[in-house]
Amino acid sequence: MAQRATRIRDDRTGANGHVLERVFAEIRTRLKVRQEFPEAALAEARAAAEDPELPERDETAVPFITIDPPGSMDLDQAMHIEHDGEGYRIRYAIADVPAFVEPGGALDTEVRLRGQTVYCPDTSVPLHPRELSEGAASLLPDTSRPAYVWDMRLTAQGVRDSAELYRAMVRSVRRYTYEEVQQLIDGGDAEETLLLLKDVGEHRIRRESERGGASLPMPEQEVHVDDDGTYSLQFRPLLPVEDWNAQISLLTGIVAAQIMLDGKVGILRTMPPAQQRDVDRFRRQVRALGVTWPKGMAYGDFLRTLDRQDPKHLAIIHDATALFRGASYEAFDGSVPEQTEQAAIAAPYTHVTAPLRRLIDRFVLVVCEALTQGGEIPAWVREALPTLPEIMDESGRLAKAVERACTDATEAAVLAHRVGEQFDAVVVDDAKKGWQVQLTEPAVNAIAEGEAELGSEVRVELVEADIATQTVRFRIV
Repeated sequence: MAQRATRIRDDRTGANGHVLERVFAEIRTRLKVRQEFPEAALAEARAAAEDPELPERDETAVPFITIDPPGSMDLDQAMHIEHDGEGYRIRYAIADVPAFVEPGGALDTEVRLRGQTVYCPDTSVPLHPRELSEGAASLLPDTSRPAYVWDMRLTAQGVRDSAELYRAMVRSVRRYTYEEVQQLIDGGDAEETLLLLKDVGEHRIRRESERGGASLPMPEQEVHVDDDGTYSLQFRPLLPVEDWNAQISLLTGIVAAQIMLDGKVGILRTMPPAQQRDVDRFRRQVRALGVTWPKGMAYGDFLRTLDRQDPKHLAIIHDATALFRGASYEAFDGSVPEQTEQAAIAAPYTHVTAPLRRLIDRFVLVVCEALTQGGEIPAWVREALPTLPEIMDESGRLAKAVERACTDATEAAVLAHRVGEQFDAVVVDDAKKGWQVQLTEPAVNAIAEGEAELGSEVRVELVEADIATQTVRFRIV
C-alpha cells in the first residue's frame, strides 16, 4: 500500500516560493519534526559511506532495474524477473542499510528517534542522512551497491513456491519512472522484466482478491499554483504499473512474515477488519461523489472496480483510508502472537522493503536473512524487537499529523479565493462541532455547522479558509 504523496507544481514564471511552502515549514517546526542530524551521526554516516560492510556474493551481472517517481533518489528496491519453467523467478534487491548503520552508534540512536521519513508536499525529512539515503546506500543506476536480495519463485498462477534471502552486491542498469514503464508496456517495447512485472502483478492481484484482501494504492496530490496566485488541487491518475509494482512489495512482505512466524521470532504489521460503521460512512462518501457501489459487494472488490483515471474515483481511494484503521506492530520472540493477520491484505504481513525510509525494515531484513540462511539472529536485533512497535507507532502518529496539517493547509489554499461561495455536499458523519461533509467538487472533506441529517444532500457556504491556521469552515444553508 503506497504512501500518498502531495507535491507542489508552481506554474508561475520566476516564482520564488509562496505562502504554502512557508506554512509547511511552520508545521514541521510546530510539530517538532527532527530536521537536523547531530554531527556525530553525520560523521558516522560519512564514514560508513566510504567503507561499508560489503557482502561477498556478487550478483552485479543480474540486470536489476528500479521503478520510482520522477526525481526520486532514495531508491530502496530494484528488481529482476525472469521465467522459471512455467513459473517465475523474482529477485528483489533491497538497500542494505544494516551495512551502513553501526548498532548502538550515534546514527542508530538518531534514526530510532525518527522512526521514518516524514513527507511534506515541498520536501521530505529523511530517516537517514542524505549521504546514505540518496547516495551510498541508495540503489542508484550504474553503481554497485550492497543489498539484501529476496530470491522468490512463483508458480504459473503467481503462488509462492519458494523463497530465500541473502546479501549480495547488485547493480541497477536502468532507473525507470512509472510513466516510462507504462508507455513501454502499452507500446510493446518493454524489456522482459517489465513485461513479466505485468504478468506477475496481475496474478498477484487475482490472488489478493481470492484471499479477500483490499489493496489501497494512494494517488499523488498535485497542488497547482496559477499565475494569479490561486491554488487548485488535482489528483494524478494512478497507472496500472503502480499496482503491479506494489504487488511485488506486498508479496515480499507476506513471504517475510511467514518466515518469521515459522522461526517464531520477528515483528509483524497487523490490522483488524474494517468496522461496519466505517464501511457505512465510506458508502455515503462514495454516494456523495456520484459513484455506484452495488449492495453485497465487499469493499476490497469495490475498490478494484474503480476507474483510476477518474478524479472522483481517485478521491474515493483517498477516502477509503478510513477502512484501513487500527494497524499496529506485533513483536514476538519464542512464541507466535495471537493476532498475526493484516486484514486488508488478508494474510500475515510485515514491512521489509523500505529500510532507507522506515526503521523497522532494517531489523526485519536481518532477522529473515538469519532464518533463511541458518545463521544466528544478532543480539542487538533481539533486544530491539520489543521497542520497535512503540517507536513506529509514535513516528507514524507524527508523520500523519504532519500530513494532515499540510493537507488542511492545502485545502485552505485551494478554497481561499472562494469564501462566500456555495457548494453541493453530502453529510457523511457527525462531528463535535457540526457535521463532516464531503463536497462533490472540489473533493474536500470539511466540517459544516448547522442542522442536517446523516446521509442527506445539502448546500454549504464556505465561511472561512485560512491557510496560516489550516482552517476550513462551512455552514449548512
